[in-house]
Amino acid sequence: MPKDEIYRHPVETIEDFCFDQTVSAAFDDMVERSVPGYRTLIANIGPIAAHFLTAGGRAYDLGCSHGAASLAIFQALKENKRKIIAVDSATAMIDACRSRIAAAGAEQWIETETAKLQDVPIEDAAVIVLNLTLQFIPIAERDDIIKQLYQGLNMGGACILTEKIELAAPADDQLFRELHENFKRANLYSDLEISQKRKALENVLLRESLAMHEQRLHQAGFRQVQVWFQCLSFVSILAIK
Repeated sequence: MPKDEIYRHPVETIEDFCFDQTVSAAFDDMVERSVPGYRTLIANIGPIAAHFLTAGGRAYDLGCSHGAASLAIFQALKENKRKIIAVDSATAMIDACRSRIAAAGAEQWIETETAKLQDVPIEDAAVIVLNLTLQFIPIAERDDIIKQLYQGLNMGGACILTEKIELAAPADDQLFRELHENFKRANLYSDLEISQKRKALENVLLRESLAMHEQRLHQAGFRQVQVWFQCLSFVSILAIK
């Protein structure tokens, strides 16, 4: 696994973070060292999604990156396979995703597509996964996206939404930021790396409160909205139609 050293050295002009070839090459190391509980999150998305796929329908993994959630769902389904649609707007990420799918022998069941998630028609969906995806989309577009996904879900279907949230109280938010940075230091990121990546993400990763995410899901029509996972400011919500 290539090590994430993207921000190891001082950068004179820090550009906005994007999922290009450089990031894709280091992505697996980056996400494990940057997102607390990431392995646990992925390990549980598979069985949760499989639960909602038992009666049929498709799974959509929107913003699939290297396909970790898609492959977790594929493996959790065992002999009861269903179609999984893995979508990402970044070509470098989809290329890596396709390689992972091929290595797992899952091409028959996992279909990949390079597209913005807003442009993907959602049909016969039992599960939709947005794993650290919505946070990279402009806030003004998010209501319409969630409504669109709700419309494409079968009754009783589920949306699994994972986000880095902003805590309501500034003091709590600051504390969790410090704890997250300590997590990164424990995973051998330097203060320079942490600072430069934070600068690169500040106009790209746009956090909202948990209450805002829950409100948006309820307004779209979801009848059950529950947090099933949280590690520091990383939260995953299970919303059922």
